[in-house]
Amino acid sequence: MQSYSLIAPGKINLYLEIIGDRDDGFHELVMLLQSIELADRIDIKASDTQAITLHCNHPQVPTDQTNLAYRAAKLMCQTFPEVYANYGGIDITITKNIPVAAGLAGGSSDAAAVLVGIDLMWKLGLTKPELEDLAGKLGSDIPFCISGGTAIATGRGEKLDPIQDLNNLWVILAKHNNISVSTPWAYQTYRQNYSNSYVREPKDVKMRQELVNSGALVTAIINQNSQKIGKLLYNDLEKVVLPEYPVVAQLKSAFASSEALGTMMSGSGPTVFAICQTQSQAKTIAKQVRDTLAQPNLDFWVTKLSNSGIQLQTD
Repeated sequence: MQSYSLIAPGKINLYLEIIGDRDDGFHELVMLLQSIELADRIDIKASDTQAITLHCNHPQVPTDQTNLAYRAAKLMCQTFPEVYANYGGIDITITKNIPVAAGLAGGSSDAAAVLVGIDLMWKLGLTKPELEDLAGKLGSDIPFCISGGTAIATGRGEKLDPIQDLNNLWVILAKHNNISVSTPWAYQTYRQNYSNSYVREPKDVKMRQELVNSGALVTAIINQNSQKIGKLLYNDLEKVVLPEYPVVAQLKSAFASSEALGTMMSGSGPTVFAICQTQSQAKTIAKQVRDTLAQPNLDFWVTKLSNSGIQLQTD
């Protein structure tokens, strides 16, 4: 029975700007997305039945139709019904390493891995753009998870423009395991508080997008200027999340007081990350912040920036 094992990396946002509202109810965004080496493992194989079954080692991850990985398998079955009828059902096992509900795209990356795995298992031969189109039907950040690396994302996050890979830096991730932030709440609260700053005209939206493309952070990434990259991290959602969750704000302040290149909340949080030049520096700063805050519910991970999206497990 044919099976595949895939690596599904997490991601952080180096930049997140909310430009305005969209007709579909989402926000018009400009983001800089970055893959990290911290990754889940997805094992996928054909089943003896026509069913989709999902297993996971993490108790907080649902294994029913609400899981994005399950929905990815269902989408493939609906899109290619004749192939599905020929190959049968799908058995998926997720080994979680990316923290859950952390703003690190763990669920999205798992779904992307399922799309890639089924494409391989069913010998569909889909191109990367075709896989990204399918991914966009499931969620805004899943297309990025297919290819990974470093990219500018516009629209609701599904329109991607890859740029110079940034893979020579280390990152500390820190998350309170007793806190989760609702992404819809974060965006809705931002809309309530800041919609007067939204751009309304399409030409103005395009101009704002182009400003980021030619802006200081993209230039710093292209030039691999780590000092500037650390100083230019930006996230609009910090304006609503940090006041609501003081311990997350305190965590960011602790990183800001360290010798890290820069620090920011990723996405809608609650994970806060700090960029470092080396692994040893990252480990030292992580220990310093852990000892300073002495919060028992605070977990840390040290990982590296990555230029890869979904990959086959090679061992």
